[in-house]
Amino acid sequence: METVHGAGQDERRQGGIQVIARAAAIMRVLGDHPDGLSLAEIARAVGLPRSTIQRIIAALEAEGFVEMIRAGGGYHLGPELGRLLYHTRIDVISVARPLLEELSEQIGETLVFCGVESNQVLVIERVVAERELRVVPAMGIIHVPFHTTAVGKALLASMDDSKVEKILRDTLPPGPGDEQVRRQLYRDLAHIRKIGLAEDYEEYMPDIAAFAIAMDTYLGRFSVAAIVPVSRARAHREKYITPLKAFKAKVEARIGES
Repeated sequence: METVHGAGQDERRQGGIQVIARAAAIMRVLGDHPDGLSLAEIARAVGLPRSTIQRIIAALEAEGFVEMIRAGGGYHLGPELGRLLYHTRIDVISVARPLLEELSEQIGETLVFCGVESNQVLVIERVVAERELRVVPAMGIIHVPFHTTAVGKALLASMDDSKVEKILRDTLPPGPGDEQVRRQLYRDLAHIRKIGLAEDYEEYMPDIAAFAIAMDTYLGRFSVAAIVPVSRARAHREKYITPLKAFKAKVEARIGES
Protein backbone atom coordinates (compact mmCIF):
# COMPACT_ATOMS: atom_id res chain seq x y z
CA MET A 1 0.00 0.00 0.00
CA GLU A 2 2.85 2.39 0.81
CA THR A 3 4.38 1.82 -2.65
CA VAL A 4 1.11 2.60 -4.37
CA HIS A 5 0.70 5.72 -2.24
CA GLY A 6 4.23 6.84 -3.14
CA ALA A 7 3.60 6.20 -6.84
CA GLY A 8 0.41 8.26 -6.65
CA GLN A 9 2.28 11.14 -5.07
CA ASP A 10 4.93 10.98 -7.79
CA GLU A 11 2.28 11.06 -10.49
CA ARG A 12 0.58 14.07 -8.93
CA ARG A 13 3.94 15.82 -8.57
CA GLN A 14 4.81 15.16 -12.21
CA GLY A 15 1.37 16.33 -13.26
CA GLY A 16 1.84 19.56 -11.32
CA ILE A 17 5.23 20.15 -12.92
CA GLN A 18 3.74 19.59 -16.37
CA VAL A 19 0.96 22.11 -15.74
CA ILE A 20 3.49 24.71 -14.57
CA ALA A 21 5.67 24.08 -17.64
CA ARG A 22 2.68 24.46 -19.94
CA ALA A 23 1.56 27.65 -18.20
CA ALA A 24 5.08 29.05 -18.52
CA ALA A 25 5.14 28.19 -22.24
CA ILE A 26 1.82 29.99 -22.75
CA MET A 27 3.03 33.09 -20.91
CA ARG A 28 6.25 33.19 -22.94
CA VAL A 29 4.26 33.03 -26.18
CA LEU A 30 1.96 35.83 -25.00
CA GLY A 31 5.04 37.82 -23.97
CA ASP A 32 6.24 37.61 -27.57
CA HIS A 33 2.86 38.87 -28.83
CA PRO A 34 1.85 41.95 -26.79
CA ASP A 35 -1.15 42.56 -29.08
CA GLY A 36 -2.60 39.24 -27.95
CA LEU A 37 -3.41 35.83 -29.41
CA SER A 38 -6.56 33.77 -29.73
CA LEU A 39 -6.86 30.39 -28.02
CA ALA A 40 -6.35 28.67 -31.37
CA GLU A 41 -3.19 30.70 -32.06
CA ILE A 42 -1.80 29.91 -28.60
CA ALA A 43 -2.58 26.22 -29.10
CA ARG A 44 -0.68 26.19 -32.41
CA ALA A 45 2.28 28.08 -30.94
CA VAL A 46 2.80 25.73 -27.97
CA GLY A 47 1.61 22.52 -29.65
CA LEU A 48 -1.19 21.67 -27.22
CA PRO A 49 -4.92 20.96 -27.70
CA ARG A 50 -7.18 24.00 -27.54
CA SER A 51 -9.13 22.42 -24.67
CA THR A 52 -5.93 22.19 -22.60
CA ILE A 53 -5.03 25.78 -23.44
CA GLN A 54 -8.52 26.92 -22.43
CA ARG A 55 -8.22 25.30 -18.97
CA ILE A 56 -4.79 26.77 -18.29
CA ILE A 57 -5.77 30.21 -19.60
CA ALA A 58 -8.81 30.19 -17.30
CA ALA A 59 -6.57 29.48 -14.29
CA LEU A 60 -4.04 32.14 -15.29
CA GLU A 61 -6.82 34.66 -15.91
CA ALA A 62 -8.28 34.00 -12.46
CA GLU A 63 -4.89 34.90 -10.94
CA GLY A 64 -4.42 37.98 -13.12
CA PHE A 65 -1.47 36.61 -15.12
CA VAL A 66 -3.38 36.85 -18.41
CA GLU A 67 -6.44 38.82 -19.38
CA MET A 68 -8.94 38.86 -22.21
CA ILE A 69 -8.41 41.74 -24.61
CA ARG A 70 -12.09 41.89 -25.45
CA ALA A 71 -14.85 39.35 -25.92
CA GLY A 72 -13.66 36.91 -28.56
CA GLY A 73 -10.53 39.00 -29.17
CA GLY A 74 -7.90 36.79 -27.60
CA TYR A 75 -5.63 37.17 -24.59
CA HIS A 76 -2.49 38.99 -23.54
CA LEU A 77 -0.39 39.08 -20.35
CA GLY A 78 -2.22 40.47 -17.34
CA PRO A 79 -1.50 43.11 -14.70
CA GLU A 80 -0.29 40.70 -12.03
CA LEU A 81 2.99 40.27 -13.90
CA GLY A 82 3.53 44.03 -13.77
CA ARG A 83 3.00 44.01 -10.01
CA LEU A 84 5.52 41.19 -9.62
CA LEU A 85 8.04 43.04 -11.79
CA TYR A 86 7.54 46.18 -9.72
CA HIS A 87 8.30 44.32 -6.49
CA THR A 88 11.29 42.67 -8.15
CA ARG A 89 12.70 46.09 -9.03
CA ILE A 90 12.13 47.31 -5.48
CA ASP A 91 14.05 44.27 -4.18
CA VAL A 92 16.89 44.85 -6.65
CA ILE A 93 17.12 48.55 -5.83
CA SER A 94 17.29 47.83 -2.09
CA VAL A 95 20.43 45.78 -2.79
CA ALA A 96 21.92 47.93 -5.54
CA ARG A 97 21.35 51.46 -4.23
CA PRO A 98 23.88 51.50 -1.35
CA LEU A 99 26.46 49.77 -3.56
CA LEU A 100 25.85 52.30 -6.34
CA GLU A 101 26.36 55.18 -3.91
CA GLU A 102 29.59 53.60 -2.68
CA LEU A 103 30.86 53.06 -6.23
CA SER A 104 29.92 56.56 -7.39
CA GLU A 105 31.81 58.10 -4.48
CA GLN A 106 34.80 55.85 -5.22
CA ILE A 107 35.14 56.72 -8.92
CA GLY A 108 33.53 60.17 -8.85
CA GLU A 109 31.14 59.46 -11.73
CA THR A 110 27.43 59.09 -12.44
CA LEU A 111 26.08 55.52 -12.50
CA VAL A 112 22.99 53.89 -13.96
CA PHE A 113 21.57 50.50 -13.02
CA CYS A 114 19.60 48.96 -15.88
CA GLY A 115 17.44 46.00 -16.79
CA VAL A 116 15.61 44.78 -19.89
CA GLU A 117 11.98 45.44 -20.73
CA SER A 118 10.32 44.63 -24.06
CA ASN A 119 13.73 44.23 -25.72
CA GLN A 120 14.76 47.73 -24.63
CA VAL A 121 17.17 48.97 -21.98
CA LEU A 122 15.37 50.24 -18.87
CA VAL A 123 17.14 52.57 -16.41
CA ILE A 124 15.72 51.56 -13.02
CA GLU A 125 18.09 53.44 -10.72
CA ARG A 126 20.79 56.10 -10.96
CA VAL A 127 23.28 57.93 -8.77
CA VAL A 128 24.43 61.32 -10.08
CA ALA A 129 28.00 62.31 -9.25
CA GLU A 130 28.55 65.43 -7.17
CA ARG A 131 30.99 67.34 -9.37
CA GLU A 132 30.96 70.31 -11.74
CA LEU A 133 31.15 68.43 -15.07
CA ARG A 134 28.75 65.51 -14.74
CA VAL A 135 26.14 63.55 -16.66
CA VAL A 136 22.49 63.35 -15.53
CA PRO A 137 20.83 60.46 -17.39
CA ALA A 138 17.07 60.08 -17.70
CA MET A 139 15.16 57.31 -15.93
CA GLY A 140 13.03 54.80 -17.80
CA ILE A 141 13.38 53.17 -21.21
CA ILE A 142 16.28 54.26 -23.41
CA HIS A 143 14.66 54.77 -26.81
CA VAL A 144 17.66 53.85 -28.96
CA PRO A 145 18.60 50.49 -30.51
CA PHE A 146 19.60 47.97 -27.85
CA HIS A 147 23.03 47.35 -29.40
CA THR A 148 24.11 51.02 -29.56
CA THR A 149 24.65 51.54 -25.81
CA ALA A 150 27.27 50.11 -23.48
CA VAL A 151 24.60 48.79 -21.10
CA GLY A 152 22.75 47.19 -24.01
CA LYS A 153 25.89 45.52 -25.32
CA ALA A 154 26.84 44.31 -21.84
CA LEU A 155 23.40 42.76 -21.45
CA LEU A 156 23.52 41.19 -24.92
CA ALA A 157 26.96 39.73 -24.20
CA SER A 158 25.56 38.03 -21.09
CA MET A 159 22.98 36.16 -23.23
CA ASP A 160 23.46 33.20 -25.54
CA ASP A 161 23.46 33.86 -29.29
CA SER A 162 19.94 32.51 -29.82
CA LYS A 163 18.54 35.09 -27.38
CA VAL A 164 20.68 37.83 -28.95
CA GLU A 165 19.36 36.96 -32.40
CA LYS A 166 15.79 37.06 -31.14
CA ILE A 167 16.30 40.58 -29.76
CA LEU A 168 18.05 41.74 -32.92
CA ARG A 169 15.08 40.66 -35.03
CA ASP A 170 13.11 43.39 -33.24
CA THR A 171 15.84 46.00 -32.78
CA LEU A 172 17.99 45.63 -35.90
CA PRO A 173 15.57 45.35 -38.83
CA PRO A 174 16.94 44.42 -42.27
CA GLY A 175 18.28 47.32 -44.27
CA PRO A 176 21.29 48.66 -46.14
CA GLY A 177 24.47 47.63 -44.34
CA ASP A 178 22.55 45.50 -41.84
CA GLU A 179 24.73 42.42 -42.31
CA GLN A 180 27.91 44.41 -41.77
CA VAL A 181 26.49 45.96 -38.58
CA ARG A 182 25.43 42.53 -37.35
CA ARG A 183 28.86 40.98 -37.98
CA GLN A 184 30.58 43.85 -36.19
CA LEU A 185 28.18 43.54 -33.27
CA TYR A 186 28.94 39.84 -32.83
CA ARG A 187 32.67 40.67 -32.87
CA ASP A 188 32.02 43.30 -30.20
CA LEU A 189 30.04 40.82 -28.09
CA ALA A 190 32.83 38.24 -28.32
CA HIS A 191 35.30 40.87 -27.09
CA ILE A 192 32.98 41.94 -24.25
CA ARG A 193 32.58 38.32 -23.14
CA LYS A 194 36.36 37.97 -23.13
CA ILE A 195 37.18 41.08 -21.07
CA GLY A 196 33.91 41.32 -19.10
CA LEU A 197 33.30 44.98 -19.96
CA ALA A 198 31.36 46.94 -22.60
CA GLU A 199 32.47 50.41 -23.72
CA ASP A 200 30.74 53.20 -25.64
CA TYR A 201 32.51 56.30 -26.90
CA GLU A 202 29.89 58.75 -28.23
CA GLU A 203 27.76 55.98 -29.80
CA TYR A 204 24.76 56.82 -27.64
CA MET A 205 25.33 60.57 -27.22
CA PRO A 206 27.95 63.09 -28.37
CA ASP A 207 30.67 63.86 -25.80
CA ILE A 208 29.53 60.99 -23.55
CA ALA A 209 31.25 57.67 -22.90
CA ALA A 210 30.09 54.70 -20.84
CA PHE A 211 31.64 51.62 -19.26
CA ALA A 212 29.17 48.84 -18.47
CA ILE A 213 29.18 45.40 -16.93
CA ALA A 214 26.34 42.88 -16.70
CA MET A 215 25.32 40.58 -13.87
CA ASP A 216 22.95 37.63 -13.54
CA THR A 217 20.80 37.38 -10.43
CA TYR A 218 17.82 35.37 -9.31
CA LEU A 219 15.82 38.58 -9.77
CA GLY A 220 16.86 38.91 -13.40
CA ARG A 221 19.68 40.15 -15.63
CA PHE A 222 20.98 43.68 -14.97
CA SER A 223 23.79 46.00 -16.03
CA VAL A 224 25.59 48.84 -14.28
CA ALA A 225 27.33 51.61 -16.21
CA ALA A 226 29.54 54.55 -15.38
CA ILE A 227 28.43 57.50 -17.55
CA VAL A 228 31.41 59.78 -18.13
CA PRO A 229 32.30 62.86 -20.23
CA VAL A 230 34.40 61.45 -23.06
CA SER A 231 37.39 63.66 -22.20
CA ARG A 232 37.69 62.03 -18.76
CA ALA A 233 36.85 58.56 -20.08
CA ARG A 234 39.80 58.42 -22.47
CA ALA A 235 42.23 59.77 -19.88
CA HIS A 236 41.10 57.61 -16.93
CA ARG A 237 39.67 54.41 -18.48
CA GLU A 238 41.58 52.03 -16.20
CA LYS A 239 40.24 53.63 -13.03
CA TYR A 240 36.66 52.47 -13.79
CA ILE A 241 37.21 48.81 -14.68
CA THR A 242 38.23 47.22 -11.37
CA PRO A 243 35.57 49.06 -9.29
CA LEU A 244 32.83 48.05 -11.76
CA LYS A 245 33.90 44.41 -11.58
CA ALA A 246 33.97 44.63 -7.78
CA PHE A 247 30.40 46.02 -7.85
CA LYS A 248 29.29 43.07 -9.98
CA ALA A 249 30.88 40.63 -7.52
CA LYS A 250 29.12 42.28 -4.56
CA VAL A 251 25.70 42.22 -6.23
CA GLU A 252 26.05 38.61 -7.36
CA ALA A 253 27.27 37.59 -3.88
CA ARG A 254 23.96 38.85 -2.47
CA ILE A 255 21.42 38.00 -5.15
CA GLY A 256 23.37 35.91 -7.67
CA GLU A 257 21.91 32.83 -9.32
CA SER A 258 24.11 30.27 -7.59
